[in-house]
Amino acid sequence: MAPTIDTPIQQRFTDIDPFLHVNNVAQQMYFDAGKTDYYNKVLGADVLTGARRIVTVSTSTSYMAQVRMGGEVHVTTVCERIGNKSMTLFQRLLADGRVCSESRSVMAAFDFGAQRGIPVPDEWRRAMTEIE
Repeated sequence: MAPTIDTPIQQRFTDIDPFLHVNNVAQQMYFDAGKTDYYNKVLGADVLTGARRIVTVSTSTSYMAQVRMGGEVHVTTVCERIGNKSMTLFQRLLADGRVCSESRSVMAAFDFGAQRGIPVPDEWRRAMTEIE
């Protein structure tokens, strides 16, 4: 099984919208925090700053329940699929133990110097598929 990273989320007052729940845009930022934590813990910080990086190609999110201010919120992130040049991350946003939204993001391996997509490096592939 691929490593699953659990990221605690610190809510901010500005995350709350006029309907008194965490705005969907803020939830996307929570998912981004989960991705960053996943990259740092599983692949290393270089995938965000090095010559070979991960870039977002597409994201799809389903909202199942409201997230209210003040509860325990965290995001789980796991690599669900790895292709030749891309990978799919699956994330869940949980508040007080219940799933409130889910997101799938297609991420591509990218060579910033050459400004083009590249095959997923073998070391990334191994790190994302190693047994926990």
